[in-house]
Amino acid sequence: MILILAVVFIGPQIWVKRVFAQYRNNREDFPGTGYELARHLLDRFNLQNVKVETTELGDHYDPLSKVVRLTQDNFGGKSLTAATVAAHEVGHALQDQARYQPLIERTRLVRVAQGAEKVGSFLMLGIPIVAGITRTPAAGLFVLFVGVATMGIGTLIHFLTLPVEWDASFNRALPVLEKGGYLSREDLYGARRILKAAALTYVAGSLASLLNLWRWIAIMRR
Repeated sequence: MILILAVVFIGPQIWVKRVFAQYRNNREDFPGTGYELARHLLDRFNLQNVKVETTELGDHYDPLSKVVRLTQDNFGGKSLTAATVAAHEVGHALQDQARYQPLIERTRLVRVAQGAEKVGSFLMLGIPIVAGITRTPAAGLFVLFVGVATMGIGTLIHFLTLPVEWDASFNRALPVLEKGGYLSREDLYGARRILKAAALTYVAGSLASLLNLWRWIAIMRR
């Protein structure tokens, strides 16, 4: 199981880093940085209320704060990777503007998961103490059930993420880059490779989460 999880999860991570690095070279022919492209696209689609910031937590769009966050390399870089990632995150902002239902559901579920994790952590810390005092085996089973239920929410979020990320990449970012003439045909090929590599990491994350959940369910049934 550990070997399968390693292959499923670590393999795509290595590949995406390789693809991102391949297209991270500075491009003097690009008119702007990832930040400047993101800002331009947001303004073009009347999303002046959405900010663009740097982050150390990975590139993402925050639908609650209305912020596109880019890592420093993509924020200040003039590279194909920076441009593609910036357009992808703007794609999420476009989803938010269009009230794209899978994004709404994922955002709602993430908030539920955060609350469930806090409750689950409290129960998993407190109930073993109660079980030790009362000598009730059912308490231990309840802790395991809570843990599996919490992981189940996380797995559901992973699978909701797949259509959200695919839509942001291939139904929004890539058409904008192509129809707007922002990238050459050769660079569009590279942008597709970057987006496909990133999409594979989400698929791998979903499968790894599902395998881990299945493993814990199997333990519960013993």
